[in-house]
Amino acid sequence: MAVAKLKFLEKDEEELIHSSSLKILEDMGVLIRSPSVLEMLGNAGATVDTKSMIVKIPEEMVNESLDKAPKEFTMGSIDGKHDLKIPARPVPYVGSNGIGTYMIDLATGEKRRTTRKDIADFARLADALEGIDFFWSNVTAYDVPEQIHMVHALWVALQNCTKNYGTLTLSADDAKAQIELAALIAGGKDQLKKKPLFHSLCCVVAPLSFEKGAIEGQVELVKAGIPVISMSMSLGGMSAPVTIAGTIVNANAENLASLVISQTAAPGAPHIYSSESTPINMVTGNIVYESPEAPLIAAATGQMSNRYGLPTLTGSWGVNGNVPGIPLYFTELSAITMTMFTSTDFAAGAGGIEEAKGGSLEQLVIDSYMWENFRAFLRRFEISEKTMALDVIKQVGHGNTFLTHPHTAKNFRKELYFRDKSKLEFEATGSVSMVPKAKKIVKEILKEHTVQPLDDDIIKKGDEIIKNLEMRIAKN
Repeated sequence: MAVAKLKFLEKDEEELIHSSSLKILEDMGVLIRSPSVLEMLGNAGATVDTKSMIVKIPEEMVNESLDKAPKEFTMGSIDGKHDLKIPARPVPYVGSNGIGTYMIDLATGEKRRTTRKDIADFARLADALEGIDFFWSNVTAYDVPEQIHMVHALWVALQNCTKNYGTLTLSADDAKAQIELAALIAGGKDQLKKKPLFHSLCCVVAPLSFEKGAIEGQVELVKAGIPVISMSMSLGGMSAPVTIAGTIVNANAENLASLVISQTAAPGAPHIYSSESTPINMVTGNIVYESPEAPLIAAATGQMSNRYGLPTLTGSWGVNGNVPGIPLYFTELSAITMTMFTSTDFAAGAGGIEEAKGGSLEQLVIDSYMWENFRAFLRRFEISEKTMALDVIKQVGHGNTFLTHPHTAKNFRKELYFRDKSKLEFEATGSVSMVPKAKKIVKEILKEHTVQPLDDDIIKKGDEIIKNLEMRIAKN
């Protein structure tokens, strides 16, 4: 089946990126700020300097990890209707943006700090929107202790959204609590492992380093069968070389190192290769999702992931302008949408504001509606003798029309996509004209859409897990 894909690297360039990544891992190594993970890797064959906390990873460990990593798995949903089968072909799964530090208030249009109630609203909205396949908490809960805000976010999300949830993990204790909470709903840890209800973003700190809490949390997650996304955010000119090739090889090496950690801790654990790497804005130092180079870096890292046969998150979906709407212009928005052609299984970013610093309920609607029309570009097409219709061409003959031939009437609805015209008004670039209608839709959904509540006993047990974690943190 023919599917449109964006290709950037030639085969010899893929090989050069791969061999250079292996050289980085074996000669330079990675910084891992966790004694327990250092010990684990050392026992498995890596060269460990406990003083510098640098681990040098031989090619054999990388190859073994690539062999062990599953190429297919399923990410579950609470109602069973929104399970995500990996790989996603041909159309990627799209999710919301993650952990913004503020939101645009729906009533006032002003920036404000966010709470668990806001996460619940985003979760219910994501649950209702047809264009959203999984949910990341768009904003941060500031009404809970900072050390466990991700645990609270997961618990709120699981009560307000039936779709698979994406979290971050701050520590081993954080990860254990998240696993316990999800296991309550899944029916135990064994059932959770078979069909995980959540996945976790475990970002490498570019260049080539892993924080103690996050990497120890990653180890706990993979042991429980929770899919881990090893997102590299290599920023060219700041945390990676300013050259495109340098950014690509840095992101690839980071992903391979993270994969080795996952497969050493739990052979066969589901692991997702990921890059959200771009150049920096040379004036502000910010990430630049809309840069012309961003989709090319995404295409290259997507090619490398495909080379390894790993599930992939290299796509990005969501306008991420400074205000709700589509304040970006054609080429800026094109750079973001082109990442969806990078052989990605997932894309996230819907509902984000200001390069993911904040969130907006109405933006989540706008991004979802845009995706419903855009994904037509990514569907499969059969290229065969049958679909070439040589017999029909012969029947119609030279200089005549196919419009009245029965073949056209029989096949046009299968071959052609007709955009939802009611949603085209949500696609005006350089405009915020669609925002009032998006606000109205948000209000209607939050008023009318309900999620089947969890059993009172499950909620009670979950609240107790969080309470005990808060007490342990306060005591320490």
